[in-house]
Amino acid sequence: MNLAADSVKQSEGAEQKSKTANFNRLARLYRWMEYASFGPWLWWCRCAFVGELSDCRRAAIFGDGDGRFTARLLAANAEIEIDAIDASEAMLRSQVHRARRNAGRVHVHCSDARLWRPASLHYDLVVSHFFLDCLTTAEVRALASRMRGSAAPSARWIISEFAVPEDGLKHTAARMIVWLLYRAFGMLTGLAVRALPDHRAALRDAGFALEKRRTWLGGLLVSELWLSGRRTTN
Repeated sequence: MNLAADSVKQSEGAEQKSKTANFNRLARLYRWMEYASFGPWLWWCRCAFVGELSDCRRAAIFGDGDGRFTARLLAANAEIEIDAIDASEAMLRSQVHRARRNAGRVHVHCSDARLWRPASLHYDLVVSHFFLDCLTTAEVRALASRMRGSAAPSARWIISEFAVPEDGLKHTAARMIVWLLYRAFGMLTGLAVRALPDHRAALRDAGFALEKRRTWLGGLLVSELWLSGRRTTN
């Protein structure tokens, strides 16, 4: 299904719509809000491993905001097909618009990720950039388990997220920044979550193994590449 035809698949389980944060009003401002707060760092964080995805053919991308990473991936990989999952119709429209001539390879699903069920059983790539922080640890674990069941052998999961490093002053500064971000997005979107989930434990429990990790801004931002189908020692 493609938004280019003005058709949007509505979320199953509409009874939970009131519990889903509404990012529609931020669609046009998303990029500028990001640059005003963190400059290019979030973008660099998203793109840390994009050069290693040229052999991927089927991707599930959760909450790509205004779609800049989706457009970058489509331009870098001429064969990949993308399922874009987001509860915001406005964000999905932005993703399709940014894909331009590659929009035919973007299949949109307007759905709460907690309710969405993948149709494909052969995803070799999952992407979630600054999305898992909208979920609780239990919700991340459920999502990871669902995607592990739909993943091809050695599928990759690319994650960008905020983090709170253990180091003294960095820990204090990061905690304050994360606290402020949750309060701001809570007011703007109705996001109910107020703490970062333990996504690493959730992915490990679901059978994914951390392969690579990069940190930015003193550990406030992390870029991770996980693999399915391997036991983890992390």
